[in-house]
Amino acid sequence: MKEQFEQWVARLQISEAGQKIIEKVRSSEPSRRVGGGSKNVSGRYPSRKMGVTIQFESHRVELPIIYQLEHDEDVLEFYDQPPQIKLDYQASNGRRLGVLHTPDLFVIRTNSAGWEECKTEQDLKKLAEKNPNRYFYSQEDNQWHCPPGEDYANQFGLYYRIRSDREINWVLQRNLQFLEDYYRSESLVVEEAIAQSLLAIVSSQPGITLAELLNQSTGAKSDDIYTLIIQEQIYIDLNASPLAEPERCLIFRDEQTASAYRLMVEQPSVSLPAISTVVNIVTGTLVSWDGKGLNIIHVGETEIILGAENNQLIELKKAVFENLVRQGKITSLQTPETTAISTESWQRFHQASPEDRAEALERYKTIEPYLNGHPPENETIPARTIRHWKAKYLIAIQKYGCGYIGLLSHRSVKGNRQRKLPEDTLAIMEKFILEDYETLKQKRMWEVHAALVRACEQSGVIAPSYKAFTKEVQRRTGYEQTKKRQGRRAAYQYESFYWELTKTTPRHGDRPFEIGHIDHTELDAELVCSRTGRDLGRPWATFLVDAYSRRLLAVYLTFDSPSYRSCLMVLRICVKRHGRLPQIVVVDNGAEFHSVYFETLLATFECTKKQRPPAKARFGSVCERLFGTSNTQFVHNLRGNTQIQHFRLL
Repeated sequence: MKEQFEQWVARLQISEAGQKIIEKVRSSEPSRRVGGGSKNVSGRYPSRKMGVTIQFESHRVELPIIYQLEHDEDVLEFYDQPPQIKLDYQASNGRRLGVLHTPDLFVIRTNSAGWEECKTEQDLKKLAEKNPNRYFYSQEDNQWHCPPGEDYANQFGLYYRIRSDREINWVLQRNLQFLEDYYRSESLVVEEAIAQSLLAIVSSQPGITLAELLNQSTGAKSDDIYTLIIQEQIYIDLNASPLAEPERCLIFRDEQTASAYRLMVEQPSVSLPAISTVVNIVTGTLVSWDGKGLNIIHVGETEIILGAENNQLIELKKAVFENLVRQGKITSLQTPETTAISTESWQRFHQASPEDRAEALERYKTIEPYLNGHPPENETIPARTIRHWKAKYLIAIQKYGCGYIGLLSHRSVKGNRQRKLPEDTLAIMEKFILEDYETLKQKRMWEVHAALVRACEQSGVIAPSYKAFTKEVQRRTGYEQTKKRQGRRAAYQYESFYWELTKTTPRHGDRPFEIGHIDHTELDAELVCSRTGRDLGRPWATFLVDAYSRRLLAVYLTFDSPSYRSCLMVLRICVKRHGRLPQIVVVDNGAEFHSVYFETLLATFECTKKQRPPAKARFGSVCERLFGTSNTQFVHNLRGNTQIQHFRLL
């Protein structure tokens, strides 16, 4: 190993100072133990390439980069949390700064080595605004740069690189996680007869889908096909389609066949002459023939009559006319009119209430016969109202490109919506709410209102009534107000639901045993000894739940408080029942999940550990929901359950 390193250093002609830095990184432990903070999911990834667990602070940025480094043949070694380096740069206020910085990774590649920092695109934009001399985006190479980091690395012949989540191929990440078990297995063997049968099918049918290959009656299992994929005996582009959607995955014998197939399928199509469907063969259609404009006057079963500008009539057999259209000699002079719906019309549509939309729909149903020229005989709605609705519909078509918008009433914005209280009163009321009510002292509203009234009297400002004050406070009720009065944890239940719109890997995996959640709960039941009658207390249950199928993989009951023993026992029961462990284990920040025994067990069996952010119960909803269901549908139906709270009322 040392000899290979010396040969690599000599080949790249790295300076003595650079060699010392690399040797220090290779011989040092991670400079710190990472934590995901209040929002990120952190953890440890068991790297086969490195033979140790690699820490990551975010499973949406750092972990995907680690997956890429693990499977990149150009990467020889990579280390997490290398020793600190000093960055010197000028702050936005002109002050000279020198900060100690711990990069996320140090990577040794075939022809280079250096530090790599992983951040989201959103965070980089914020940092670039705050510290433009430390982070900036280059339009020349479309990459983020850190000038002080690059200056520090260049003096040793190394590199410093910023990696953002924009460069992550999430289809590849999904496939790498899907095949993770196959990459780690050392005993996968495909029978020779089955392998030859699969190879013959793929060779004879290039581009066959994975779904079709799985359904072939060759006696092959899905494990055999995935084994051939990782052994590179058959080829599939892991960057193109997810293996979890087999109907979209195309399989080939090798990469050259796939490239040839892609070239044939994606080659630009030759433009063909216009066909008959381009010309609408009806009376009144304008066409062009040999540079002259003609009008279709008559369309019969066998003949078509065209009219020229000089009132000359041209008779053609219908078959001859259609043939001229196919050859492109006769073309249409009319283009279909399409009215694009404006952005403003969509805004007005989204601003309308459900009642407004229902009312507009009823109005349209009423005027639709009049728009088509077939008014009903027994109309109960006044003619003046119908004319008014019809006029609004037609005006909206011209203004917004959609007549339906003109029929929306928008009742919620009608009337006088201005505040009734003077501006001075509103300003002092907002000041008292911010500085006196929304604080950790948690004063009551009547107390704050009394102080507000006294302040208004001293300032000569009209004091708001208690009712107006409480309404103003209630308008601000929600996450921010609860956070200011009771803290972040109390406000968590009011935090808006986070809709993830970006395309990443599935939150609960693509298959069973990909992601498992471990958590503990104290059951709502008091147990007594059947022999002595002694009160044993409430038992603790440790659940291991499969995120994909929601199946309870293992459960461990004990009277002991949660500890590393509970974690190890539930994993032992899982192996006993199913013969394997989940590929990824998600836990919270309990002390038992940070124990050496627990982390050593996961590292030994090459399981990735992910830690949920603290005080974020929704990240563990897979287990939390099952806890509630177990209590309400099972434990609460047993003798000794603790549903009774006010036992003195019995």
